[in-house]
Parts: sequence; structure tokens; C-alpha cells
Amino acid sequence: MDFLKSGIKTVLGASEPGQQPSPAETVEKLVDHAASATLLEDRRDACRALRALSRKYRVEVGAQGMPAMVQVLQNDRQDCEIISYVLETLCNIVATQEFDEEADNPMVSLNVGEQFTEMFLKNPENVTLIMGYLEEYDFRVRRAAIQLLTTLIQNKTRDLQEHILVSPMGVSKLMDLLSDSREVIRNDALLLLIQLTKGNSNIQKIVAFENAFDKIFDIIRDEGCSDGGIVVEDCLILLLNLLKNNSSNQQFFKEGSYIQRLAPMFDLSSTENDETGWAPQKMSNMHCMLQVVRSLVTPSNQQQVVSSCQYTMRKSGLLEALCRILMGGGVPADVLMETINTVAEVVRGNAENQEQLRKVMAPSTPPRPVIVVLLMTMINEKQLLALRCSVLYSFQCYLFRNSSGQQAVVQTLLPSSATDVSTLSTGQLLCTGLFSSDSLANWFSAVALMHTLVENTHQKQELLRVLLATPGGHKPITLLEQCTNLLQQESYKLQSKVGLLMLLSMWIAHCPSAVKTLLQTQGTMAYLTAQISGNEHDENEHLVQGLCAFLMGLCIQFNDNNLPSQKRDDICQLIIKRIGQEHFCNKLNEVSRHEAYSRACKQPQIRAKSAGELLLDYEYCKLFKGLEALVVKLVTGFDVNGIELTELTLSSEASALVAQYKGIIRGLDTQINSLQETVKKLEECDSEREEKLAEVQSLNRQLVDQNTLLKAQLAAAKKDDAESSPTLASSNEVHKTNESAPNEAHLYYAQNVCLQQEMEVLRQRLQEAVESAIISKENYQKLQKDQEDLLELLTDQENKIQRYTAQMRAAGLPVEDDENSEDDVDESQIKNNSTTPSHTDSPSHTQNI
Repeated sequence: MDFLKSGIKTVLGASEPGQQPSPAETVEKLVDHAASATLLEDRRDACRALRALSRKYRVEVGAQGMPAMVQVLQNDRQDCEIISYVLETLCNIVATQEFDEEADNPMVSLNVGEQFTEMFLKNPENVTLIMGYLEEYDFRVRRAAIQLLTTLIQNKTRDLQEHILVSPMGVSKLMDLLSDSREVIRNDALLLLIQLTKGNSNIQKIVAFENAFDKIFDIIRDEGCSDGGIVVEDCLILLLNLLKNNSSNQQFFKEGSYIQRLAPMFDLSSTENDETGWAPQKMSNMHCMLQVVRSLVTPSNQQQVVSSCQYTMRKSGLLEALCRILMGGGVPADVLMETINTVAEVVRGNAENQEQLRKVMAPSTPPRPVIVVLLMTMINEKQLLALRCSVLYSFQCYLFRNSSGQQAVVQTLLPSSATDVSTLSTGQLLCTGLFSSDSLANWFSAVALMHTLVENTHQKQELLRVLLATPGGHKPITLLEQCTNLLQQESYKLQSKVGLLMLLSMWIAHCPSAVKTLLQTQGTMAYLTAQISGNEHDENEHLVQGLCAFLMGLCIQFNDNNLPSQKRDDICQLIIKRIGQEHFCNKLNEVSRHEAYSRACKQPQIRAKSAGELLLDYEYCKLFKGLEALVVKLVTGFDVNGIELTELTLSSEASALVAQYKGIIRGLDTQINSLQETVKKLEECDSEREEKLAEVQSLNRQLVDQNTLLKAQLAAAKKDDAESSPTLASSNEVHKTNESAPNEAHLYYAQNVCLQQEMEVLRQRLQEAVESAIISKENYQKLQKDQEDLLELLTDQENKIQRYTAQMRAAGLPVEDDENSEDDVDESQIKNNSTTPSHTDSPSHTQNI
């Protein structure tokens, strides 16, 4: 502190005895010296003193000194020392945290740094000014500029992102910092880019185009991949920012073969022999790596991108490496959970990847399929909730659009598969969990079994054949009958009932035979009626009543009227007399109003902070959303807008007509099932075509780049011709001294105009060729031919120019005065025919993106 006081005295001079200047007065004098001192040393000393005061008297320095500091940045850029003082002072002023020195200062508010940031950003030129100092190699200047930009973007993210976008080559300057040999600069640049790329797709695209993926992978490799330090984690976070919710960058990442560079990073052979376990940083790195993989295949991405990435992940060995981690020993719990979720999304909806997962065997004695091991974990109540949720999600993704996988699970429950122990265990595990005393295991098993029936009517009918043994050697009962019996037991917990109701609803939807079996089960309709008629006040009880109402509505919708006293009209009359149409619809609406419904509709992955949050499933919510309106129409006779549709009671003629239509609909259902199989095959063919199209697009982009280079060379050659011509005045003098050869000059002028027109035609042909190359691969050969023709024409043009030059020499006209002679002939015409500068022919870097 004494040194600081002596430094301030050096700048301001000693104060009179008994008079101690206030901080504001001291800052005012220092700011005046920094702005108006004649000598650079005096300005430098003032800026050094302001930097020292900026931590304790931030408000005073910021309020009075910001314009003066900007002035120093503009005028004294040749002195690195004073620039570093100013940049460090600005960093202190806009800092987000509170300094220890200013803890007792009542003028400092919590958002003082944000307020000064807003003041600084009012002039966009200030950001451009700071960006310019990123090119200064001096360590203190460059690092202070990076830290200042990082703090500014933390305070005003969107504003600074917009300023950097319009700053000339702004993103390019930031990307160049990743190549700095000084690790401190490089690491600070990583932190800046992480902040810069948050939530801005345009900046993300530009950063990716600036070779970001290569630079990031190079840094990760140099730092030791998953075994590296915090720098690896920063690189992965930046990579995640560039890929998440950005389909353009995801496609670029896939086409650039970066997935192949990502796969070896999951090789943990060295870790398997390490008895010390996983270091915390390694766990963080692995978690980020898994997040990067999931960003490419998450269900919310475009299906085309997901399919192509899933294909590459299988071919590159990434899926195999993930399965090794899945079955490896010593993997921390949170890494294991994220690995399970990642594998789930890598295989979701991809038949080849699902088949590869099915073949993975756990290293147990005897070896068991990985699916069986995962299900054992799911129904084990001693396992972590998050781990059990991850296992269920992986099982759902394994069955998603996987009819053969669904069939394999259902077959394990049928008597014909009793000899296959390894396959049988899958169905046994689900039934064990369904009938256990753990309500959470009941819910998990019911939902897992429900996913074997999604969009698969055949398996719904097959599941009706499942018989369960009863105690005492009594007659076996069907699985559906056992489910309804459990549903009616008072000891069965609410969460378990929710799972069973979802299973039964998915089972009978679009399956009249399942509806018939359910209606034949004793006490089912009485139980549903009693539940819906109840007046419970608990929110979750309301949900159960709504699920019961939906199940009863499905018994109407998919009823084939083959059961006496249980026909569609009979159930509708039961609702009218015993429940009431309005009451029924109110209970039905309870489902979509429940918080669990809105939470489950957001995404297929199951997320729950506590076991009580596990109620509704994503696929069930899709089913409910698609059929709720139909159920309301059937029960009330009105559609969702209140328009009357039909009477609940039908005449005999109307009933016969309805029966006729039902026959037609059943025929259509058969056709639909056949078409669905055809569509599935077509989707597989389409996926292959998309991969081929991606290759064609890559070839087209290379061709466009070649044409752009040729165009630039043409513009450069034209510029060289222009520079070789003399001035206009000398051309006029030559024209005056050569009046004896007017015919030759006019002839040359006319021929040159023709050449310019020919050049314009050639330019148009080149542009058309470039556009056609982007459209399809078939134009590739045509475009090559156009390029060859263009080169030949250019060669011909050069030959003509040489001939005209020789003619001019023969006529006594100097060669160097050719173009300017035209100006004397018709200056206005030359102005009209003048070409635009070459730099406008090519779009800017940002426009390209």
C-alpha cells in the first residue's frame, strides 16, 4: 500500500499538509493525466495507478475513467505496457465477482460489472478495438484482451456475440489463438470460445468452418485424451457446444470423419489394469465424451443425421468400444449410467446396431446376453434409481422399431421357448419384476413389457397366449387375467397400478382380440366403473382414474361387438347411466393435466429425481394423445369442438352399415400392416441412398471450391493486365500523336469490346456450371467439360490479344497504351463497361457460412 501511495504521489504530486484527497478526487486527477499528459511516461504512470485503484474503487474508476481508457487504447497502441494496464483495468471494472478490497465499499452493487459492461458495449467500435489487440503478440496484452472479452460475454452474452459477428474477421482472430504456442493463451482462448458459442448457431457454424474440429482434436491428443487434465474437458465442452442442436455442424462432423477420430478415445485398456481406480478428472472427461456422442444421435436431431451417425459409429468401432465399457469392471456408477444412455441412443431405431447389442455377452459364468444382465439390474431394488432408469431407457431403445427384438422377448414367455434358457430369462425377469413386492420394479417391468407391444399388433395377440402357473396346481391363467387381478388388489400400490394400466392400454389398442379377452375377465368393467366414479382428492388418484377412463374408452373404440352385453353401445350406455358423460370426460382430462404427463411428453429418456416421479411413459403419452379425441367422440357423440357427430344408440340398419364398414376397416388394417413392412424396407433403402447422396454432395463441394479458385485466378490475371496499362493522360497523348492510324485504333477498340462481351458470356457460363454442380452429381462431367472449354477460350483470348498487340506495333502504336486508348475514344462507354472490383465477386466469409 505504501508503494501504491508513493506511486500516486509521483503522478499527482504531494498534497498539502492536513488535506487528504478523497478517492474520487484522486481518480479524477489520474484520469486527467491519462487523457491529457503530453509525455507517454506520465500517461503510463497514470494508467498503472488506475489499475491499482480499480479493484478497491471500481465504481469511481469505471464511472470517470472509461472514456479516457478507450482513448488510450486508440492512441497509444504502440506501447504494449500502457495497453496492458488499460486492459487489465477494464477487466477489473467489468468483473462479475466482488473483490476482497471492495468488501467495505457501500457503493458496489451485485451487478456493477454488468452495468459497466453495458456502458462499454454501447459503442460497438470498442469491441472491434479490443479484438484488434488479439493480434498483438505481447503476452500481457493478448491475455488481458482475451480475459476482457471473456468477462464481457459472461455479462452480456447476446450483445457481444452480435458485435463479434459484425467485427471484421472477428471469429477468425479468436480461432487463431488456439494455435498460440503459449498454453496459457490457448487455454484462455478455449474458455472464451466456450462462452462465445453458447446458444448461437451462426457463430457455431463459423467456428466449425474455421477448422475448429481439427484444432480441438489436436489439443485433446496432445493433452492425453481421456487421461488428460482440465484442458481436455474444456475442449470437449467446446465441441459439445458446436454440435448440440446444430444439424449443419453435426453433418459436417460426420462427413469430416471426426467420428472415426472420436472412437479411439474410448479405448480404456490402460484403465482396466489400473488398481487405483478412476481419477475425478478422467471421470469428467469421459462424461463429456459420452455427451458429445449423444449430441449426434439424440432422438431430437434430424432423423437423417441420426441414421448416418449411427451407421458410422458402428463401422468405426465406436459402438463396440462403448459396449466394452458397459461390460467392463471398475467403471464408476455415473460413467456407467451415461454409457448405458449413450449406447441406448446409438442403437435406437437402427436394426444393425440393435442386432450388434443383442449379441454382446457379459463376462459372467455362464455368459449371459447383455440385455439379460441389464434387466437383472433394472428389477433389483438395491440398485440406484438413476441406473435403473438408464437400463429401462436402453431396453426401450433396443425395442424401438425392432419387431424382431420385440418378438424375441415375447417368445421367451411362450411354452415353445422353454428349452432356450438364455432367451427365456428375458421374459422371466420381466414377469418376476411385474409380480414382485417392489412397486418400482412393478412399474419398470410393466413399462418394459409395454414396449414389446408398441406398433406391433401381432405380438399383442401372441402375448394373449402366455399362461402362468397358479399355486396348488390349479388351472393356469393368462398373463392379461393376472394383470387385471393385480390391478383390483387393494394392496397393490398406486405406482404399480399406473404401470399396469399403461400396459393394458397399449395391449388392447388396435387389437380387438385383446379387448375381448379383457372384457371377459371377471370384475374388470366393475372395477373400472368404480374407479372412474370415485371422487378422490389426491392428484395421483385423479391420474389413476383418468387412466381407467382411457382404458374403458379403448374398450369401446376397438370393440368388434362379438361379446353379448359387452358391445360398444352397451359400454357407452354404462358410462351414461353409471358414470355420466361429463364426469367421464373430466376424468379423462386429468391425464393430460397432470405434471407427469407434460414431463413424459418432452423426451423418450426417463428422468426422475425421486422414485415418486416415475408415473407416465413417453410412448404411452403418444398413444393417449392420438386416441383421446376419438374416445371423447365415442362417449359423448361430439367431437372436441362440440360438433355433434352421431347418436349413441343406433338403429338396426345403421348397425348393419357399421358392421359393413368394420369389415372394410379390418381389410384396410391388413393392408396397412403390409404397407408398414414395405415402408420399413424403403426406409432402409433410403438410408443407403442418403449416404450415397452425402458422398455426392462432398464431391460437389470440392468442385465448387475448384471453380472458386479458377475464378479468383481469372480475376487476378485481369487485374495484372489493368496494372500494366499506362495512365489516361499518356494514353491521350499517344492518341494525339498517332492520328495517322485511326482505322487501326478503331478496329482494335471494336475487337476489344467483343472480347469483353465474350468474357462476360464466359463468366455467366461459369456461374451456371457452378450452380448446376450443386444440384446433382450428373452435372459433374458437364461442368468439367465447361471448365476445359473455358480454359481453351481463355487461351484463345490470350492469343488474340497477342495478335492485336502485334498489329498495334505494326501500326506504330505503343503496346502499353492499349486500354487507355479506348478511354480517349469513348470515355463514357468505358465507364459503363467497367467491371466491378475483384473482391466483390466473392462473398464474404460470413456470407459463405
